[in-house]
Amino acid sequence: MIFAALAAVSLSAAVFPAETEACSRIVYHGTDSLYIVGRSLDWKTPIPTNVYVYPSGMSKKGNLQPDAVRWTSRYGAVYAVGYDGGVTEGMNEKGLVINGLFCKGTVYENDSTKDRAPMSLAVFVAWLLDMNATTDEVVAALKKRDFSISGSTFDGGTVSTLHWGITDASGKSAILEFDHGAVNIYEGDDIRAMTNDPQWPDMQAINKYWEKIGGANMLPGTVKSPDRFVRADYFLRHVESVGDADLGLAITRSVLANLCVPYKYTVESDPNVSSTQWVSFSNVRDLRYYFHPVVNPGFFYIDLGKCDLRPGRPVMKLDVSKSADYIGEVNGRMKKSEPFTPMF
Repeated sequence: MIFAALAAVSLSAAVFPAETEACSRIVYHGTDSLYIVGRSLDWKTPIPTNVYVYPSGMSKKGNLQPDAVRWTSRYGAVYAVGYDGGVTEGMNEKGLVINGLFCKGTVYENDSTKDRAPMSLAVFVAWLLDMNATTDEVVAALKKRDFSISGSTFDGGTVSTLHWGITDASGKSAILEFDHGAVNIYEGDDIRAMTNDPQWPDMQAINKYWEKIGGANMLPGTVKSPDRFVRADYFLRHVESVGDADLGLAITRSVLANLCVPYKYTVESDPNVSSTQWVSFSNVRDLRYYFHPVVNPGFFYIDLGKCDLRPGRPVMKLDVSKSADYIGEVNGRMKKSEPFTPMF
């Protein structure tokens, strides 16, 4: 059995080479309607990320082109905005959470979708959070596929090939992946883990192999995407389910820590192996959004339930570059701000 397991590890290493974009996403299922979404943002260089809170009732557009998708936000939300130009993830006032992770097999468009209303990756997550309260609503909007999606390169020409994890206040989750223009959505009340490549069906096949081995006997230990997925899924199904928000957060943090790539970790054969730059946690029951740059000694959170999200209220911004000594709730440290400028 051990030799078979080692053979499987070798096979996965050959088929799925080391990632340079190694993000992880987990969903902790507690009791008393407690669900906490945790994610790591892993990249070869630091990605400056600020936290914004947007009110409802704002008019927005998906691109600079005249025929772009346009909307007026139904819900207020907190966004993590990379380079002050693109929404990486967020949570809205209804407890809907959406996180974008790299997936190198992603192809957004084909010949039949290119002429649809443009939507930039810079605001794609914001659009979904602004207009939907539940996972089912997001899925229905995506299945219409009445938009074309694209995005600018960043960090010296990197293309944002992404897939997304979606979880709402009921705990229902979905995985969104684009495959040569086709929208593939995988739904379920028991989706607990998400990493990068391969796409969802192949990742499930790998995980089923390890389920037969049994995590109490052996778990794959590398930073590769399939290995992180297997560890996440196993631990999330075997930790205690609690209803206390602080204890649930501690459990979720400990699972995510088992998946993070150590800061400044490198591999001689692959100098671009990514280390974890920051982590976040979204408590969808209590509407708390936690953020932690790994170089900070502590971590902090925004209580979205205490934010004024009514139409006409200002955009608020938390400058993460000044957060080195922030611990606990930081609503009072947010400042009025102009909306960020999307990198269309």
